[in-house]
Amino acid sequence: MENYIFLTDEGYTYQPNSECDVPDIENLQVIGIAYGENKKQAFYNLINESKYLLETSFDKIFCYKLTRNYKDSYCEFSMKHDYIVEKNK
Repeated sequence: MENYIFLTDEGYTYQPNSECDVPDIENLQVIGIAYGENKKQAFYNLINESKYLLETSFDKIFCYKLTRNYKDSYCEFSMKHDYIVEKNK
């Protein structure tokens, strides 16, 4: 089993004490870390262990295997399409 980190670039971050309505920083947000035989299984484990994620407005998430060669393990998922559609098959 391998560990994967899941992130999204959806959403915004504001600086502390910011009074501006415009987001200050474009960033990535960590959705979670999950394990699995492969990245798809880790994605399903992430959702199954954190069902509240399906109630958020996040959709496009991506992952990296937590390894020295993490860039080679990049993979994208859609919580609304890849999880819900596959689960209902």
